[in-house]
Amino acid sequence: MVPACRLILALDVETKEEALALARPLAGKLAWVKLGLQLFTRHGPEIVDEFHALGFKVFLDLKLHDIPNTVASAIKSLRGRPCSLLTLHASGGPEMLARAVEAARDAIPQCQLLAVTVLTSMDQAQLHAIGVTRTPAEQVRVLGKMAIQAGVHGLVCSPLELPLLRQDLGQQPVLVTPGIRYPEAAGDDQNRVMTPTQAAAAGSSFIVVGRPILKAPNPEAMALQIRREIGEVV
Repeated sequence: MVPACRLILALDVETKEEALALARPLAGKLAWVKLGLQLFTRHGPEIVDEFHALGFKVFLDLKLHDIPNTVASAIKSLRGRPCSLLTLHASGGPEMLARAVEAARDAIPQCQLLAVTVLTSMDQAQLHAIGVTRTPAEQVRVLGKMAIQAGVHGLVCSPLELPLLRQDLGQQPVLVTPGIRYPEAAGDDQNRVMTPTQAAAAGSSFIVVGRPILKAPNPEAMALQIRREIGEVV
């Protein structure tokens, strides 16, 4: 039985060596890692292969956003890379998203594309600063519906928007939620957050957790605790 919610470890660190040192003890105990723009830019596409070789499924969080041809070409350049999830910005529009889906179907057919709706670092004031008058929830709803209609497999959103998106889109789309924090922890650069248990209950397919695990005295024990909290393991 596939768990309703799964944990992705966000390896948002400076170097590949640091990321590997953090990930190796969790190999075989945790299925997913997230590699972001920082590591990808520094070490290149081959970093995906290295983590896949350790037995991890790779969530490649590049948040692609450009004209349709450029995004499609970027995805084609990932041909053969063993990434299982890849992000791009929903705000790139339906043509960009549709071209990305077409390119991925050919170049990385095993990979599911996720459209980022509204970054979890953004609140009402930040949206207004870029000319968006909708609330974060309203903007997520508009972009989410558009992205799914364009053919992407799922969305990245804050956990606060999960009930709204499940109501609109049903259980089929993959919904990935960063912004996972415990009440005693500072939000850092995240503004719209929930605990792991709350996000799982609200309908998250994957929760993305970095600092609460990486900064824990025992990262392995913390990862296992979170997996238990969301029902991934018993």
